[in-house]
Amino acid sequence: MIKYKLICKNCDLNFDSWFASSNEYERLKKKKLLNCHKCNSLKVEKTMMAPQLINSKSKTDKKIDLEKYNKVKKTLKDYQKFIKDNFKYVGDNFAYEARSIHYNSKKKSKGIYGSASRQDLKELKEEGIDAQVIPWVDEKEN
Repeated sequence: MIKYKLICKNCDLNFDSWFASSNEYERLKKKKLLNCHKCNSLKVEKTMMAPQLINSKSKTDKKIDLEKYNKVKKTLKDYQKFIKDNFKYVGDNFAYEARSIHYNSKKKSKGIYGSASRQDLKELKEEGIDAQVIPWVDEKEN
């Protein structure tokens, strides 16, 4: 089986179609059995296509990529555990709590973590308050 990307020269519709072989496409074309399903024109042609190559290296590459992904995910989970064990979770109040700690010298608090919008992070940076974005892997995900 082979899939061709086709175009109708009459209405410019692009569509895909499967054929048993490239010879089958040519045979149907010669018999004028290829037509546009939108305008019913017989002016249907193949368009430029890139071949899809399959080799054994791609399976090895996928395995290596999966191993790298799992290693990065484990590192992120280790960071998350450290953060959860050593910092206070403030949820969506992160920007408020960060300002409270920054501007109130009497307030002694261990580090905090939570959620903040991009706008909040931009404003915190403009105020000289250091905040870092850390990718978070949900424990419920695979």
